[in-house]
Amino acid sequence: MLVVIAGAAPSVRAAELPGSARAAAALERCAEADRAHGAMRAELLKKGLALAEEAVAADDTDARAHFAVFCNLGKQAKDAGSSVFNLGKLPRLRREVDRTLELVPDSTDALFGKGAMLRATPRLMGGDPAEAERLLRRALEVDPAFFSARLELARALADRHAAEEASIEATRALETARQRGDAGDTKEAEAFLAELAR
Repeated sequence: MLVVIAGAAPSVRAAELPGSARAAAALERCAEADRAHGAMRAELLKKGLALAEEAVAADDTDARAHFAVFCNLGKQAKDAGSSVFNLGKLPRLRREVDRTLELVPDSTDALFGKGAMLRATPRLMGGDPAEAERLLRRALEVDPAFFSARLELARALADRHAAEEASIEATRALETARQRGDAGDTKEAEAFLAELAR
């Protein structure tokens, strides 16, 4: 099993979640880890998780802290790949993202993160493609220009063999990336559209 917290660094929206400075620092470590490799990445995620856990322990209503736990722990799980290590992390990942959404129901990053996790997790381990699609659509209702949610929705649609819908959503994601001038996102959307065309 590979738990995926899709997308790159937490967005500005995650940084705007209500919460402590310690939680903000934990999210910064999670974002920095996307630009690091190997031992440096592992150390950033370890520090980020420790800061996030301290922030949660200090205040359970710190939405930013719960999301920072989800972000750092999710990337650790992704890096670990298919392993027993991930089996134990999945319930905690779900608890942390659920708590974030309990505190801030329209957090687009939490909606997206949970949707991506449910799409990537096998059904036998709690994956839920229909709920994943619902969460991703909700994230896009809140922010129609959310590239990562749009592309993840396209992937969810492709998973259920709705190729035409998937192509429409991927094209919208590509348009968003081009409007922002984001070369990395543009390349990712183009690659997915090429996959769909095969």
